[in-house]
Amino acid sequence: MKIKEILSILEEMAPLAYAEDFDNVGLLVGDNEAKATGVLVCHDALEAVIDEAINKEYNLVVCFHPILFSGIKKITGKNYVERAILKAIKNDIAIYAVHTALDNHQHGVNKIFCDALDLVNTKVLIPKQNFIQKLVTYTIPENVEKLRNALFDAGAGQIGNYEDCSFNSKGIGTYMGNENSNPEIGERFEFVEAEEIKIEVTFEKHLQSKILKALFKNHVYEEAAYEIYNVENVHQNIGLGMTGELKTEMSEIDFLKMVKEKMLCGGIRHTEFLNKPIKKVAVLGGSGAFAIKNAIQAEADIYLTADLKYHNFYEAESKIVLADIGHFESERFTKNYIVDYLTKKIANFADSLSLDKIILSEINTNPVKYL
Repeated sequence: MKIKEILSILEEMAPLAYAEDFDNVGLLVGDNEAKATGVLVCHDALEAVIDEAINKEYNLVVCFHPILFSGIKKITGKNYVERAILKAIKNDIAIYAVHTALDNHQHGVNKIFCDALDLVNTKVLIPKQNFIQKLVTYTIPENVEKLRNALFDAGAGQIGNYEDCSFNSKGIGTYMGNENSNPEIGERFEFVEAEEIKIEVTFEKHLQSKILKALFKNHVYEEAAYEIYNVENVHQNIGLGMTGELKTEMSEIDFLKMVKEKMLCGGIRHTEFLNKPIKKVAVLGGSGAFAIKNAIQAEADIYLTADLKYHNFYEAESKIVLADIGHFESERFTKNYIVDYLTKKIANFADSLSLDKIILSEINTNPVKYL
């Protein structure tokens, strides 16, 4: 397989359009036309991981955190970022990062977090805004089914747990073609009144070009009338963080002991216990201080995240237990998910990469150590 074929699978797993605007995801270094010799999956693409890829003769490193995050003007090897990039370039190793593209996915980082704690009834904590658009178009009754199905196939009509969603209404369309027209109904310069069906469907905004391609290809009219609107509805299945529920409520201390054991935490910093049982849990892998208010509004009993500063703990306001379990720890099983996903998908390719060439890095890239 070429590297670009593997990247297309990764983009199915975590569409780059799902990433936050501040992020730097996708192919960071390398030639996507090169033949893949192996995939090494890691949390952070540090120099030691690049060395591991070199030793194993793997030329694609898939990392969770982007090693190139903010602007960089020189690559001279003066710091850990530049050394990793230089070594990757010198050895023809591609680096691909998923980060918030997978954070925001309903089956991504925070679902993995919830699953590790055996939580049920999971929902996105902060649904993504400004991500939904609506297409309105008009066609003759004979074209409705073909056109509508083509729009569905292109990704339109997905609402929550439902697909193929649309609204259709009858009306009368009018038009008159000029000397350059080729009307489906009527003649040039003829005023036409035709029965038409109005089709309305919503879609994720990054699919707009695909939706329009399906519209133009499957519409019978020479000129397809359509409008696209930005919709203010939040996308309930995409967004940061997640809430879930324990099957059986637990005491605060017993719950945190369970979290420490299952997430392999070196330690957990937390606010004062409220002496209430834990039933509803909010989680956000990585730095999650910004979502404390969201966890409180969701009426969670406890919020698990990382990188909380001293004053963030005051924000609990005796309404919730806040627990900082560690940045790496809160995301630690993400790389396992990536390996499993790639292995299952690539197994379907007849001429594919050997499945034993998709592996987890042996390097522990967690920079935080505990006594």
